[in-house]
Amino acid sequence: MSMLRNLAVSLINSREERIVTTLPKAKELRPFVERAITLSRKANGLEVEDSGARALHLRRQAAGFFHAGNMRQSALTGKRGQLRLPRTAGVAALKRLFDELGERYKDRPGGYTRIFKLGRRAGDNAELAIIELVDNQSEREALEAAKKRKSAGSKKKKGAEAKSTGAAGRGSAAQKEAAVTTTKAAGKAEAEKTPEETSSLASAETTGETTTPEPESGAGKEN
Repeated sequence: MSMLRNLAVSLINSREERIVTTLPKAKELRPFVERAITLSRKANGLEVEDSGARALHLRRQAAGFFHAGNMRQSALTGKRGQLRLPRTAGVAALKRLFDELGERYKDRPGGYTRIFKLGRRAGDNAELAIIELVDNQSEREALEAAKKRKSAGSKKKKGAEAKSTGAAGRGSAAQKEAAVTTTKAAGKAEAEKTPEETSSLASAETTGETTTPEPESGAGKEN
C-alpha cells in the first residue's frame, strides 16, 4: 500500500504527468489512482446545495490514497540547526487532484490513465512500462498543432483552387476579347471597301449567273 501511495503521488505531481516503472507495478497502480480521480470527479460534479459536507467527505476519502506528509518529525535536522521542511508531496497531490484533474475529467466516466510497454530492462530483465494521465499537456499541444497544420493545409488548397479558377476565368475572358476584336476588324475591313471593288464584285457575280453551260460534244455527235 505504501508503494502504491508513493507511485500515485509521483504520478499526480509529475510535470509530464507520466512515470516509468515496471509493468506489474503500473497495472497495480492504474485502478488505485483511478479510484482517487473518480472521487475528485464526483466532488467536482456536486450541486451547490450538497457541495459542503459531501465534498469534504470525498476529499478525506481521497486523502487516504496519498501520504499526508510527515508532520511528527523532529523540528531540527541535527545539522547546523536548520529547520527540516515538512513533506508536503501528498498534500500537493491531493490539492492538484481536486483543483485540476477533477475539472479535467468531469465529463469522462473512466479510463483516466494509459500504459505503454517499453520492453525489458538490462540487468534484471524486468519489463518496463510508462503510465500516464490521458489528456495531458503534451497530448493537448500535439492535438492543437495537428489542427493548425490541417487548417493551414485546407487554406492553401482553397487558395490554389481560387487561383486556378481565376486563371481559367481570365483565359476565357481573353478568348472572348480576341473574338470580339476579330469581329470588329472584319466589320471594319468590310466597311472600308471602295465602291469600285463593290461594283466589280457585283458584276462578277452577275456574269457568273448569266453564263449558260455549253452542250457536250458527245451529245451533238449522236444527233
